[in-house]
Amino acid sequence: MGMDKVIEKKKGLRPKHIIWIAGGLAFVFLLYKVIFTENASTFRAEKEKLTISTVEESLFNDYITVIGQVEPITTIYLDAIEGGQVEERFIEEGTMVQKGDVILRLENRQLYQTILNSEAALAEKENYLRNTRISFETELIQSRKNILDSRYRLNRKKRSFEQNKALFDEQLISKEDFLQAKEDYEYEGNMLEINKVKAKNDSLIRLTSMQSLESDLVKMRQMLVLVRERLDNLNVKAPVNGQLGMLDAEIGQRINEGQRIGQINVLDNFKIKALIDEHYIDRVKRDLPASLDRNGTVFNLKVRKVYPEVRNGQFEIDMVFDGTTPDNIRTGQSYHIKLELGESGKAVLLPRGGFFQSTGGQWVFVLNQDETEATKRNIKIGKQNPQYYEVLEGLNAGEKVITSGYEMFGTNDRITFR
Repeated sequence: MGMDKVIEKKKGLRPKHIIWIAGGLAFVFLLYKVIFTENASTFRAEKEKLTISTVEESLFNDYITVIGQVEPITTIYLDAIEGGQVEERFIEEGTMVQKGDVILRLENRQLYQTILNSEAALAEKENYLRNTRISFETELIQSRKNILDSRYRLNRKKRSFEQNKALFDEQLISKEDFLQAKEDYEYEGNMLEINKVKAKNDSLIRLTSMQSLESDLVKMRQMLVLVRERLDNLNVKAPVNGQLGMLDAEIGQRINEGQRIGQINVLDNFKIKALIDEHYIDRVKRDLPASLDRNGTVFNLKVRKVYPEVRNGQFEIDMVFDGTTPDNIRTGQSYHIKLELGESGKAVLLPRGGFFQSTGGQWVFVLNQDETEATKRNIKIGKQNPQYYEVLEGLNAGEKVITSGYEMFGTNDRITFR
């Protein structure tokens, strides 16, 4: 019986071992890529075509630049006090006028008729008052005559009564004659009292009526004066010294009462009106300082009025010169005004650029040390002026940032330079 032959195990790598090792190495490599390689998307750009700015720490001037337009310090509007048809123009637009100068004259036939009617009514009232006064004087004379007659008759009746009383006491006349004499005497006494009362009452009535008539007459005279003054209002006059800036009235044109027909610009001083973005409405206050540069000379201004209404994303302010005024300044001129919103102070500054439109100032692309690439970084921006943004968080002085527009970068998180 033969013995079994022992089979020796082969030493060394087998093909299957090589496959396993290769698979393991591939797995390790993939794991390394996953763990240690950045997942950020990358955009390749030409560095020369980008605007790269350096972050700096310096003095931040808190101001904005606005465009202001020169206007007269005061504008007086001309409204027609009296309506009428334009008959004549004496002064043209742009002419300097003095207070009281007649600018144009109106014609109003109806007003002339009103004056004639008022004069006629006044004459009628005066005539009525005159006749009433004559009538009252006649009645006063008659009242005095009645009292005089009553006293005369009373005296006669008194003597007759006293005589009859003496005769009756001596029984020389009848009792009936005595009583008639007594009754006549008492009657005349009562008539005298009645005439006195009537005269007094008539006097009070006359006094009251005359006072009322006199008062009505005074009012009518005053009304006539006012109506005549309306004639003077047909002459449209300059209320102040200044320049006739606008006159909307042609010869023959019908002007209604209260209609605006022109304006006078008071040129003793000027103001500058400007529109500001509503973003600054909480920071712009009265008396804020401002300045403008004209031919190398700086002129100071201050905010006089802030209008609260916001229209089309803007609000309006008025500024006046604080000190000297530029020579030969004219209404309608435009200036770039530097409006200071606060005090200057040290801050980290980032130059303004097109990136803000894409990011809203929430993040920027910051260059690395060797300036071969730039990566996205979140930042926080505070105030801004026409040159710089104030950086509150996220950047340090000396770092470089892409400040040109980010539209071409899309959603990439990293920029590499060619």
